[in-house]
This record gives sequence, C-alpha cells and structure tokens, in this order.
Amino acid sequence: MKVHFALEPFEKSIFLAGPTPRDANTPSWRPGAIEMLDKELGFDGEVLVPENASYTSQATYDAQIHWEWEALNRATVVVVWVPRDLAVFPAFTTNVEFGYMIATGKVVLGYPHDAPKMTYLHKLAERHHAPVVHSLTATLEEAVRRANGKFGGAVSSAAKLRG
Repeated sequence: MKVHFALEPFEKSIFLAGPTPRDANTPSWRPGAIEMLDKELGFDGEVLVPENASYTSQATYDAQIHWEWEALNRATVVVVWVPRDLAVFPAFTTNVEFGYMIATGKVVLGYPHDAPKMTYLHKLAERHHAPVVHSLTATLEEAVRRANGKFGGAVSSAAKLRG
C-alpha cells in the first residue's frame, strides 16, 4: 500500500494515448515508446498503456473504456501520439480522448508532419497552449520533461488534483 498525505506529490505518470492496431498484422507503436521512455529517456514514473500486456484485442470493451477514463484522469501527462494512417491507424477514438483531455493542461500532442487530418487538433492544442511536436521521440521527451515538472507552463491545479 502507498499512502499519500496532504501536499505530497502523486506518482508521476504518462498515459500513452493514440491509435491501437485493429488487426493482428499491424504492430503497436507503444512497445517502442515504452522502450524509449525506459532506455533512452530514463523515465522513472509510471507508464499507463491502454493495451493489454500481449498487445492483443480486449474482450471486455466496457471495462477497457472505464480503465482508460480513470487512467487518463489520473495521469500526470497525456501523450497523444497520432501516426494517423486512415487505413491502419484512423485514430477516431484518439480524437475524442484528445478533446476530452486538452483543457486539463496535461496533453502533449505529437504527430508526423505528413499525418493527414491533423489541422483541427493542432489548432486546438495551440488554443490551450499544449505543446505540439512532430516525432515520437520529441513527443516523449516533452512528456518526460512535463512529468518531471520541468516546463515553462503551469498545469492547472484541477489537473494536478486529478493527476
């Protein structure tokens, strides 16, 4: 059991939001992100992954949704990585999660320069002063900086309470 007393910080965590493969032939991008967070960036917090440990499809969709909502709200930082490919990674749920979380001050938006249909998300990120970067590496670097409290902007007190 871990006890948190008043004014003590919560464990820092990064939620890896973004499209999940819909077929067994498309590999998930998350194992590479986890490896990068661990080996290259030395992240020492929790990583919240909305896929099971075998990266196979979930049979309990309702439980999955509720777990994701709780984890999104609890996370210190929400990485929204959108390697959008409309045939393989359409990221429709990711769009909704981005909209759900953008006002919290916890979002880092990342997508490749050539990803289609990203203008609206980019503009919304700018409106909420969320960082926007164009590689998975840069996205994770910014997430680690923010999780460690090293960035220019302030996370809202409400977001800190939820995180």
